[in-house]
Amino acid sequence: MFRLLFWVAVIAAAVWLWRRFNRSAAPSAKPDEDQPAPMVRCAQCGVHVPRDKALPQEQLWYCSQAHLERGQPQQ
Repeated sequence: MFRLLFWVAVIAAAVWLWRRFNRSAAPSAKPDEDQPAPMVRCAQCGVHVPRDKALPQEQLWYCSQAHLERGQPQQ
């Protein structure tokens, strides 16, 4: 009975050590894809678009080339 408990303890310790060292080797920082993209508002229609897909003009952002060509809406 003692031998069985001894081997169970050895195997459990080995698994615990393996998981501990294996987890620390993995990168702790998540990839950039998991981070939300900053959004900007289209000056023409008000739709929110990811900043990397929006079209800037001066200090305004537009969701498409057509809205960029129209410019700021007349209010």
